[in-house]
Amino acid sequence: MIKPAVILSFLKNKYAVSITAFALLMLFFDRNDVFTQMERKRQLKDLQASKRFYVEEIEKTKKELAELQNNPAALEKYARENFFMKRDNEDVYIVESPDAKKK
Repeated sequence: MIKPAVILSFLKNKYAVSITAFALLMLFFDRNDVFTQMERKRQLKDLQASKRFYVEEIEKTKKELAELQNNPAALEKYARENFFMKRDNEDVYIVESPDAKKK
């Protein structure tokens, strides 16, 4: 148990009281307290992860665009797969699975 004399001597020391008050103010009552900083660090990690994802997606898209601009076969394949385009002498049949109809 802490003796009253120790508490009294601590309270008489103005430096110890001011440092303790400042630490409490900064840790719990400040606009940028410890809990806010931890939340911001978590948000920063999430944003950095999403940035990595989008940078990778941009790189994939740039490669695909370069391939489509330089390779006519790739352009034809892309048009056939995504826009169901066909040549004049062809017929295109779209077959859907039974699971796709339920959704």
